[in-house]
Amino acid sequence: MANLKDIRKRIGTIESIKQVTRAMKLVAAAKLRRAQANMEQARPYAGRINGVLHHLLPDIDRTIHPLLLMKPAKKTAFVILTSDRGLCGSFNTNILRQAHTIVDDAGKDNCQLICIGRKGYEYFDKRGYNVIEHYADFWNELNFSHATQMAGAITDRYLSGEYDDVRVIFNEFKNVAQQEIVEYHYLPLVLDDDEEAISTDYLFEPSKDEVVKSLVPRHLNVQMWRFLLESNAAEQAARMTSMEAATDNAGDLIDSLRLEYNKARQAAITTEILEVVSGAEALVE
Repeated sequence: MANLKDIRKRIGTIESIKQVTRAMKLVAAAKLRRAQANMEQARPYAGRINGVLHHLLPDIDRTIHPLLLMKPAKKTAFVILTSDRGLCGSFNTNILRQAHTIVDDAGKDNCQLICIGRKGYEYFDKRGYNVIEHYADFWNELNFSHATQMAGAITDRYLSGEYDDVRVIFNEFKNVAQQEIVEYHYLPLVLDDDEEAISTDYLFEPSKDEVVKSLVPRHLNVQMWRFLLESNAAEQAARMTSMEAATDNAGDLIDSLRLEYNKARQAAITTEILEVVSGAEALVE
């Protein structure tokens, strides 16, 4: 059994850790509220632009815009969103494991990676993957200009022919306890079969072609903004949950150590009493 001094030292250390994890939980909760509010504001706008394009694309000639042209995918770019920091449970581990599998299935030599977040860049760069661009240290000041910068860089590389297909892998926020990993087909712009089949007659001014040309770059910017907001909210939710669990575990461990301390203290007192009694009896004899 450990001595009393060692147990007291362990209790003090774990109490300090508990204070840190509790503070991190509160900070993550505050950031989550802001991130979730921004995300919920962006979702309807992104959904409406997406809906308009889904309505228009079946009725236009895709050759009017290079971002709409379908071509054989010889080179694929994967945009992978992770966090810059850890201490957020399995948030990074899950998405990196799934992204690793997706990239390997597509063929490592035929894929280029764009890593948004330090954890993803460190993971794939260390393993020799072709990381052509990465972004980090911006999450605390996240704003729409980051999304437009990233979307613009990805689009420019696509138009220059560096890759023929772009897919985004990110954590979509469902609720505080659940995030879902999503693979989104970013470029070229495609539709689901059931959505392409929907067609209703509307009068467009200017023409449908001009509306689509105007909406495509906005759609890409807004979708990238949504990806960033979803990933940021999911990260803060995962960090808050993991820090809450760490705080609870620290409390349980402290209770266990205090019980052990009391048992050791009681045993020490009993031993001292027995020694005193034995000494007194020896003197009487």
